[in-house]
Amino acid sequence: MLILGSLPGDLSLAQHRYYAHPRNMFWHFAGRIIAEDLPALPYDARLERLRAHRIGLWDVVAAGTRKGSLDSAIRDAAIHPLGNFCEGLPELRAIGFNGKTAAKLGRSLVDCSRYACLDLPSSSPAYAAMPVAEKEKLWLDLREYLETHATRAH
Repeated sequence: MLILGSLPGDLSLAQHRYYAHPRNMFWHFAGRIIAEDLPALPYDARLERLRAHRIGLWDVVAAGTRKGSLDSAIRDAAIHPLGNFCEGLPELRAIGFNGKTAAKLGRSLVDCSRYACLDLPSSSPAYAAMPVAEKEKLWLDLREYLETHATRAH
């Protein structure tokens, strides 16, 4: 499974960590998907637990200019070659797009007839139009695509 965001926000870029904003719900949602308390773990351990469940993280936008962290402010976006990247992952079954911008840009680059493509509500605190409980319910749809042989090494 591959989860694609748009472009990391300012705090994530500054810390060199995915979903670093403390109010971003990504780590909570991902933890619920794999039934582990990811927010309680150090960052490197979170990544290891995702890898153990064969979940990858990446961004649709490779580079761009943006004031602040809102996707609507992204300008001059250079897009990652997602089609080629996904073709190089023979066991890829599902792609989750974290937010509308990731879905809009990413869907045009991947062959969704080969993979289950799920448009997920943004885990960002900036997207407050949908209650967290509703967002979580939609994110939990990714459970269907989990590999069943995840390693439990901690």
